Amino acid sequence: MKYTELDMPGAGDRVVVGLSGGVDSTVTALLLKERGCMVTGVTMSLWTDGDLPDIPLVRHLHDSCYGPGEAADIEDCRAFCEAHDIPYHVIDVKDAYKQQVLAYFKDEYRAGRTPNPCIRCNRFIKFGALLAGIRSLGITYDYFCTGHYARVVRADTGIAAFFGDDAPGSGEGAARPAQIACAGDISKDQAYFLYRIPSDVLEKVRFPLASYTKKDVFAIAKAHGLKAAQKAESQDFIPEEYREYLFSDKPSVPGDFVDMDGHVLGRHRGIEHYTVGQRRGLGVSAREPLYVASIDSARNRIVLGKDSDLLCASLVADDMVWPGSYDPCRGFDAEVKIRLAAKPVRARVEPYEPRPGEHFCGRAYRVRFEEPQRAVAPGQSVVFYRDGVTAGGGIISFAEPASARSREQP
Repeated sequence: MKYTELDMPGAGDRVVVGLSGGVDSTVTALLLKERGCMVTGVTMSLWTDGDLPDIPLVRHLHDSCYGPGEAADIEDCRAFCEAHDIPYHVIDVKDAYKQQVLAYFKDEYRAGRTPNPCIRCNRFIKFGALLAGIRSLGITYDYFCTGHYARVVRADTGIAAFFGDDAPGSGEGAARPAQIACAGDISKDQAYFLYRIPSDVLEKVRFPLASYTKKDVFAIAKAHGLKAAQKAESQDFIPEEYREYLFSDKPSVPGDFVDMDGHVLGRHRGIEHYTVGQRRGLGVSAREPLYVASIDSARNRIVLGKDSDLLCASLVADDMVWPGSYDPCRGFDAEVKIRLAAKPVRARVEPYEPRPGEHFCGRAYRVRFEEPQRAVAPGQSVVFYRDGVTAGGGIISFAEPASARSREQP
C-alpha cells in the first residue's frame, strides 16, 4: 500500500501544543511559532504531593513524567511561553490518571501481567482527558501537536487492502482512516506507544518532529538558548527502583519460585515485583542463570527457567484496536513488535477460536512468529506493521512456548 503523510500546520493555523518542559515538546512549540502558527501551550497536571510515601527526592525521579518534579516543569513551560508570547494553560487530569494509569498499572502487576503505562496514558490521558480539558476551557484548535517521534499518514486506498485482496472492502474496509507511522529517526521512533489512539482523534493530531533526529532537536534548542536543552532525557512513567512505592497501599503476598517441573526453588516477595524475562533480583541459587519464564497468579507462584525456556512460537492477544475500527476478521501477514525495544519480526496473524473456559475482551487473535521470540510478556502490546505503518494491535493475553517442555509446565 501507498501512504501520504498528512499536512503539518501552517501559518495562521490554531495549534495547541502539549508541553512537558522537555526538549522535544519545547522545540515543537518553537518550530510551530516560527512557522506562523497561532500556538497555545498546555501541560497536564498529574502529580499530587503525598501520592507516594517518603520517596527520596533524587534527580532522575524528577526527570520522570510522573513525579514531584512536576511543579518545576510547569514553571519552565510557563517561562518559555511568556518569553515567546504563547498563551499557556495547566490542565488538571489527576483523577483520570489515577484511575486509568496508576490503578491499571498496579492491578495488572498484581494479576501477574506486565502493563505498559505509557500506551495507556497516551490513549486515555494525553489524547483523551487532556483534549477534553482543552475543550472545557473553550479553546478551539485546528491541530493538536506533541513532541513524539512518529508520523500521521493516510493510505491511498481503503484500509481493507492492508489485509489482503479478499478482505471485505465495503463499509469500514473502504475507509481511509488516519494511521500512525514510524518516524524518520527509527532509534527514537514512538509509533509503538501511539497505536491505540483512535483514528478520529488522529485527524487533528500532528507530530512536527517526525522528520528530525534527536541530535537535530537538541541543536535547535541550544541555538535558541532554551533551558530545555540542558535537561536530561525524560524517563517514562516512574523509575524502576521506585515502583515498589506504588504498591505500598497493600502488603505483598509471598509465594513459591518453582522450576519448569514444579519443584520449589525458593520464595518470592509478591508477584507484582516480577515480570517475564527477569533475571536480576530473584535471590535463587542455581548452576546456570534462571529467568522468570511465567507467572501463575492463580497459585501465586513464579515459574523459573533457562534462557531457552523463554522462547515462544506464538502468542494470543485480545482487546484489539484497528485503524478506523475495521476488524478484518481474517488472517494476514505482518511485521509485529512485542515491546518498544524489539525489532519488528514477520508473523502470521489469525483470528483465534477460544477453548473451553477461555474468555477474552472482544475477538482474540493468534500471532505466529516466523522465528521464536524471547520473553513474550502478557499485558504488553503486540503491534502490527506493514511498510512502517501501524495497522492494529492488542494486549498480549498469553504466550505459547516453543518447547514441548515449556508447554507442559504445571
